[in-house]
Order: sequence, then C-alpha cells, then structure tokens
Amino acid sequence: MFVDEADLIARGGDGGRGACSFRRKAHVPRGGPDGGDGGRGGSVIFVADPQLGTLCDIVHQALYAAENGQPGRGKNMTGRSGRDLVIRLPVGVIVRDTQTGVVLRDLATPGDTLCVAKGGRGGRGNKFFATATNQAPRQYEDGEPGEERRVHLELKLIADVGLVGFPNAGKSTLLSRVSRARPRIAAYPFTTLEPQLGIVTLNEERSFVMADLPGLIEGAHRGVGLGDQFLRHIERTRVICHLVDVSDPAQCSPARRYAAIRRELELYSPLLAAKQEVIAATKMDVPGAPEAAAALSGEIGRPVLAISAATGQGGRELLLELNRILSAQTQEPGQ
Repeated sequence: MFVDEADLIARGGDGGRGACSFRRKAHVPRGGPDGGDGGRGGSVIFVADPQLGTLCDIVHQALYAAENGQPGRGKNMTGRSGRDLVIRLPVGVIVRDTQTGVVLRDLATPGDTLCVAKGGRGGRGNKFFATATNQAPRQYEDGEPGEERRVHLELKLIADVGLVGFPNAGKSTLLSRVSRARPRIAAYPFTTLEPQLGIVTLNEERSFVMADLPGLIEGAHRGVGLGDQFLRHIERTRVICHLVDVSDPAQCSPARRYAAIRRELELYSPLLAAKQEVIAATKMDVPGAPEAAAALSGEIGRPVLAISAATGQGGRELLLELNRILSAQTQEPGQ
C-alpha cells in the first residue's frame, strides 16, 4: 500500500529524578551526600532510509515516545539515559510542525536526520547542593519532561524523469518496457492508482529513475480525479516527459490534451510548469497516428517524439533525449 501523508505525535522521554542519598559506611563518620543525577530522556529521531518508499508503516501508530531516563542512585551513581527512538522514513519526506506549519526538515538525501522531539534533562541529586554551610542537603531535582511535538509527514518521491499525461496515455506500458517495473496495465482509465518507480539502464555507466504517476485530468489542481494527491511528486523530478495520446484525434484533439495538462501544471505550481519537458506522441502503431503527431507538433510549435510503447518504436530515441537533458543539467553549475 502506498501512503504519502501521515500525522503523528513525537514525544521525547522524561529525564530521571535525582537521588537524595547519604553515604553510610562503617568507620566513615559524616559520610556526606552521595545522591547521583537522573539520566537523560531519549529523543525521537527521524532518519531518511533509501530502502523505504512509503509511509505505510508509520500511519498505524499515532504516538511515538522515546524511553524515559532512569532515576539517580546512591554512591554518586547517575541513572541510565533513555534510549533514543529512531524512526526510519523514505527519502523525500518533508517534516512539518502541525501547529505552526513550519517545515522542520526536508529529508531529501539518504542518511539525513532530524531530532524532532528532544528528551528531557535528568534531575540533579542532593550531592550537587552540598555547600560549606549546607553539608547535608536533602534537596534534589525531578527530571525535565521530554519535548512533545505534533508533526505532519509529506512524501514527495524523488525521480529523474516524471511521466505525465491523461489516463491511458501509455505511461505504465512505457515504464514496463524500459525498466523492470511492473505497474498495473489495463484498457481502462486510472489503472495506476499510486506512483511507480523504475530504473532505466542505458548502459553500464548511465541510468536514471523514471516515475509513472496516475493520470491527470482537467481540474486536477483542485482535487478532481487523483491529480492533487500526486502532483506533489512531480515537483521532485528533474525532467517532465509528457505523453500525448494521438490514436484518436477525432474524439479529442491531441493539442487540446497537451494544453489541458500544461494548464494543470501551471495552476498547481509555476515552478513545476517551468521544468524542462520532453513531449512524446504515443500509440504510433495505430493507423493515422503519425499524421496526428505531425499536426500536434505544428499546433504547439515544439518538436514531438513519436513512440509506441507496445511495439517499442521510438523508445530508444526518447530515452537518449531524456538522458541528454539530465546530463546537461548535471554539468550546469548548482545542479
């Protein structure tokens, strides 16, 4: 099950109480105070783990609490510190404070960590309060409570290339042909209900990650269809590969399909719409498709690659073009 949003409460452990104790040993008069400090409470720590791809393991529990620190003991013994609670999250999770809305950390790189709820400091034992005028103190401190924070987790998949287009444009078929991913494929709309990732290997030295996202329709930025649930994942991609179905131009103009998806991207995020884009006309194995692809290129004034995911036509040329753009981005300063 793919889950890309979750809410939880993170609570650090409480610090242990300081001890009130006095040294009592034969032949040692006036032994004095020897109460040790309490242990520190454990913290709740998020770690970005590249082996994970969903938040499904997180949503089944509302409260994540670290271990409390142990109280101090006599003979100046400090209590054991509470164990930290390490929660592993997928790479690409944005951690946001629910109450303030402030982004605490974007776990965009494997190994990124965030201490989301610190443990409380342990209380001081009575030995700490001994002075020249108060040689037998009975004061001690309780441990500080651990920090508690409500957070919202939002996963944005990280991929090099994001496939966008209307439902049944051939995105899943293309991904299954150029990678080992096996997304669900059927002859009806919205067969892809969750993003699918696949690794495209061009040669021994070059590969990139391609993401198949659920089909978009008009009004997706407002929540129509599945669009608003998955548009966020396109924000992480470096290149958009826009697939346009040209198999039936009489039913719906390919240029209109292209313009509709572009409008949804622009309304959702201007930064998303500004990403580099490769346009591919799909289902070229259908009669009349080559003419429709040429007409599409003329209407939008941009080059259009002609491909057929079913037969493999144009697939290699599309991958090489995507690789060329990705390589150019890598060589640019700041990439």
